[in-house]
Amino acid sequence: MNHDDLNAWSKRAADWVTAYHRDLRDRPVRAQVTPGALLDRLPATAPEAAETPEAIFADFEALIPGALTHWQHPRFFAYFPANASPASMLAEQLVNGIGAQGMLWQTAPAATELEQGMIRWLLAALDLPADWTGTIHDSATTATLCAVLTMRERALGFRGLTEGLQGQPRLRVYASAETHSSVDKAVRLAGLGQENLVKITTRADLSMDPAQLQAAIEADLAAGHRPAGVVFCAGGTGVGAFDDIAACLPVAQTHGLMTHVDAAWAGSAGVCPEFRPLMAGAEGCDSFVFNPHKWMGAQFDCAVQLMRDPLDQIRTLGLRPDYLQTLEGEEVTNFNEWTIPLGRRMRALKLWFVMRAYGLDTIRARIRDHVAWTSELCAALRAEPGLEITSEPRLALFSFALSEGCTATEALLQRINADGRIYLTQTTHRGRLVIRFTCGTWDATRADVMETLNVIRELR
Repeated sequence: MNHDDLNAWSKRAADWVTAYHRDLRDRPVRAQVTPGALLDRLPATAPEAAETPEAIFADFEALIPGALTHWQHPRFFAYFPANASPASMLAEQLVNGIGAQGMLWQTAPAATELEQGMIRWLLAALDLPADWTGTIHDSATTATLCAVLTMRERALGFRGLTEGLQGQPRLRVYASAETHSSVDKAVRLAGLGQENLVKITTRADLSMDPAQLQAAIEADLAAGHRPAGVVFCAGGTGVGAFDDIAACLPVAQTHGLMTHVDAAWAGSAGVCPEFRPLMAGAEGCDSFVFNPHKWMGAQFDCAVQLMRDPLDQIRTLGLRPDYLQTLEGEEVTNFNEWTIPLGRRMRALKLWFVMRAYGLDTIRARIRDHVAWTSELCAALRAEPGLEITSEPRLALFSFALSEGCTATEALLQRINADGRIYLTQTTHRGRLVIRFTCGTWDATRADVMETLNVIRELR
């Protein structure tokens, strides 16, 4: 395949994508295949001779779409969305064609400076302090790991990077049980150990209890441990819990602890002024991560970490061997020093396209619609006999269960997902298996959301 072939087949691919999205509602949302079904249809080895684009594309059409769970399906109500708006798709085509590697300013000046510009736009859109800065990662998991690594090094006076953790005090990180498992993973990968992630008791509204946070820190200090940081939850994955950041932040600050806010899903809602009170206090924290790929129309992957001051994170993650030294006359931003990978995709372009092609007004309208339709569906399900709302809507997320118990609830979920018209997932809430509903897909409509009610009525 050469560039002339690419030109022709890119047009063919664009036609395929248009038809794919046009007909998505006719497909089952979740992949209706068994494990290994696709693998068994693939040759055991790569071809020795080149194959034609026609043959490759024909196999793509025959094998791949039917073995996919369709994340852009308007009735994908599972997990959280991974949006791909048309403007974002267009930007990613250009990024793929350019193929830049933006590890340094000099290797892709436009990638670096566009990223800086998009951080400014997002800070303003979320009404966070204008003197903050930030960077774009692949996912919130990576951003949270970067924050926890920085907590570690700040607590050790930046000696862990050279001396290691052996012989150091036990470092403690605090979070609630509602935080995402990425916090657990970050503590493990940072070498702190799962036992040193202290899960703070939550109040009735599932928010971290500031009195319990204070007590846990004091107990650790008395035991000779060293508190390192606090991770706040803003829109938990399970049922959408929000910590009372404003109440807990003074406790962390009194003890000089670094603070990080995991708002991976819910952070995008901060573009709507009426939803910002859910995250009140975040403006006083050190680090804040949210995923525009979840609810702003940007293609996966696109996680934005916003920071009060990046210097400690750069000191933790930055490394400049001779081959990465540059000869610019003045200091420039090299974003590889802000995160873990050396190589960096040009992720800012899709944010630029999305925010310009739709404007913040359209993005806000979509988020508001998703929240309103979710509340409407919840009210309708509440009226159904034998069905319980187990957690109230938090933005566009709530959970429910059958009164008959966990076995009946699980069986209902299996029937729903086998049916294929909608896709839902489960979680455990207050020791009970429940079904989650969350709306956020770019092309979802009110009719798509309310179809959930019809499916549940039919399949109970």
